[in-house]
Amino acid sequence: MLTAQLASGNPLFIVCHGPAAMLATRIHGISPFKGYRVTGFTDEEEEAVGVVPMAPWLLETDLKEKVGVEFSRGPIWEPYMVEDCNLVTGQNPASAAVLGNRMLEILAERTTSFAMA
Repeated sequence: MLTAQLASGNPLFIVCHGPAAMLATRIHGISPFKGYRVTGFTDEEEEAVGVVPMAPWLLETDLKEKVGVEFSRGPIWEPYMVEDCNLVTGQNPASAAVLGNRMLEILAERTTSFAMA
């Protein structure tokens, strides 16, 4: 479903640890998300909550190494969003409202363009 949504050109919004789903995407061995600019819960945020010693993997590290994304980040715990084509990602729970507002903007733009057609 994730790769189909990306390929459709329709908006795909993912926040916090949600980008972990990208780790399971492969088409002929390569993730369709490779090369995309994304964000998600950072290694630094994982460290700040004390889970790094227990974590079998870290989202930021694995997205960069296993998917091949261009990972971008803002200050920890602050809202931060990255938009690349139809993919919109948020860094942490504080980013959910920013993503929600962007989703409403995109839906309003699409509604207006449908109304004008």
